[in-house]
Amino acid sequence: MSNTSLPKNAHVSTHPCVQAKLSQLRSVKTGSRDAQTLVHELALMVGYEALGAGLKAKDDGTDESPLGYSYTTTTTSPSPSSISLVPILRSGLSMVPALSSLLPTPVPVHHLGLYREKTTLQPVEYYNNLPYHGPTAANPNAAGPAELAIIVDPIIATGATACAAIDTLKDWGVKRIIVCSILATVDGLKAACGEWEEGVEVWVGGCDAEVNEKGMIKPGLGDIGDRLFLTLGK
Repeated sequence: MSNTSLPKNAHVSTHPCVQAKLSQLRSVKTGSRDAQTLVHELALMVGYEALGAGLKAKDDGTDESPLGYSYTTTTTSPSPSSISLVPILRSGLSMVPALSSLLPTPVPVHHLGLYREKTTLQPVEYYNNLPYHGPTAANPNAAGPAELAIIVDPIIATGATACAAIDTLKDWGVKRIIVCSILATVDGLKAACGEWEEGVEVWVGGCDAEVNEKGMIKPGLGDIGDRLFLTLGK
């Protein structure tokens, strides 16, 4: 599928190593340990592209090299203190170490628990630890909305979960959102990109055509959460 048929804020990787690793992850023969490694590596590659486009370098004072030379230090803009990672429970947890390792310093991780109701396939929120209340006189150190939120979730199937997460973060007050996923469908990617077109950029490793009657991507990755956490057949 040509990327020209997708929204301008949709980005599907064309990197040959991403496509090769995605092919390995698709295989029914790939066990949990290898699946965890592949998701981590794919998250690194997709995240590298996403953050390269979504962040800028900014001077941040000076330091001294081991040879005694002074140099200008660099950080990101937005600064790490203004960035939040938002994994969608539970499979989004598998992408957090990769995205965290790309950023120059640790950033807050705010979890969102969303599951799809089996009949309607619509998202239901069961957990949310976003710090809705910013600094107050009683608690001046309380966190407020991030300038940039990075949603991580390996799969965008129908797009309903991604849209729900985007709406939640928009209501929280973030200025921009980057969504990083391993695999999406065409319709799911379009839905996520259209939820807040001017504020969202969606980056994925690959894109399949559609979902089946159970809302699973075809050919897809199966239930990636079950594969990662060895809960197959539950």
